[in-house]
Amino acid sequence: MAVKTMAYEAKDYSELIGIEGFSEELLNNHFTLYKGYVTNTNRILETMADLPKDGKDPRFAELNRRLGFEWNGMRLHEYYFDALGGEGKIRETGKIAKKLADEFGSFEEWEKSFKAVGGIRGVGWAALYHDPNTGRCLNFWINEHHVAHPSSCQLLLALDVWEHAFMLDYGLNRNEYIEAFMRNINWNVVEQRLEAGANIWK
Repeated sequence: MAVKTMAYEAKDYSELIGIEGFSEELLNNHFTLYKGYVTNTNRILETMADLPKDGKDPRFAELNRRLGFEWNGMRLHEYYFDALGGEGKIRETGKIAKKLADEFGSFEEWEKSFKAVGGIRGVGWAALYHDPNTGRCLNFWINEHHVAHPSSCQLLLALDVWEHAFMLDYGLNRNEYIEAFMRNINWNVVEQRLEAGANIWK
């Protein structure tokens, strides 16, 4: 008997059109790619819902493996787009500013480290995580979407450094793209994520 699954819907990020450093063509291409992850996540979940649960169908294992890539592709892009559209200025008295300064010595030192992670050779993501068990903030390199996420940590900020995120506007100059991303961060969103993650573990 088929199980009805609730479909995920792609968010509308058209309000980001016009932000400094990102062309309309680049953003629209990126939105289309994100919507593909949402579509593929839904397709996999729908197909899996119809499969026998004993794991004997060979599609069972492959779809379960693939789901992590498509799901995280969907969610990472939402973390990425949701934190854009700001002015890139962090409130010095805010919790996230204090947390980063405590962990890295200063906000500027955190920023230097985060940019360096984003510049690592290869494709992937630079990500800022909060470990609610210790209170630490950590910068991580994520290779493919389903690889290298630190267990139990709350994702605060995600920087996409796959080619589709920047090459149309910046060619091979990834550093200029990273600078543009930093100038458009909405730090209120990042702070809300920090507070939400900390409250879950209280």
